[in-house]
Amino acid sequence: MKKYAVIARASLMENLQYAANIVMGFGSFFIMLFINIQLWNYMYADSGTWIAGYTRRQMIWYVIITETIWFGGWSSTVTGQAAADVRGGNIACLVNKPYHYALYVLAKYTGEWIIRLPLYAVLAAATGVWLVGPLPGFRAAALPVMLLGMALGITIHAVFRLCISLLSFWIEDSTPFQWLYSKLILVVGTLFPVEIFPAALQPFFKLTPVYTVCYGPAKLIIDFCPRSCLEILPAQLLYLAAAGALLFYIYGKGVKKLHVNGG
Repeated sequence: MKKYAVIARASLMENLQYAANIVMGFGSFFIMLFINIQLWNYMYADSGTWIAGYTRRQMIWYVIITETIWFGGWSSTVTGQAAADVRGGNIACLVNKPYHYALYVLAKYTGEWIIRLPLYAVLAAATGVWLVGPLPGFRAAALPVMLLGMALGITIHAVFRLCISLLSFWIEDSTPFQWLYSKLILVVGTLFPVEIFPAALQPFFKLTPVYTVCYGPAKLIIDFCPRSCLEILPAQLLYLAAAGALLFYIYGKGVKKLHVNGG
């Protein structure tokens, strides 16, 4: 694992050199936050209203947190670059390197979000406190668990995106599948919590990546309790193991196909 730690550190140092590029994305992030905050303020016209079990501040902070995960964890490394390596044939050289290609991509991606996420989190926290007020009931003592939940969610998200990118071994363009997956996560887990959807659909959503990528980490922060912790963290670990197994399976099949075809 030492080699992957070195890759992640090199990626981190590279992104620190271009931190200004990350800051350039703050404008669109702030606009998205501002629009969503105003939208939920309008929907909670009566300050005493509860929607799907959330108070106004809880709902707005939920969206702030999930938007932070979405923007802070964004990267083309596990989507565009991985797919381009396969389509362009560069993968034929990379599979012979002294590291596993999939783990190399994930390590490089880790070095990217480790710098992006804290920057977006600071901006999100400042915006939330300014426009909404502090998150009620926030437990600072549980912050390590909350950060663990966010890290696991971002990693699960990256593994699934990389799985989709590696479909380029068989299809010419995996972009449509990336689009469908991202919209599922964005609409169900990011912009709206699971509880806001019909009760019949909620068990289904909890079996999808939505539960572990955005919804779970945000739920740990806005309404932390031992019960939710014991539900969400084990689910994330199980999902990460399943996603990792799927990733290695797809990659192994793809490399075998590459060798059969003379790659």
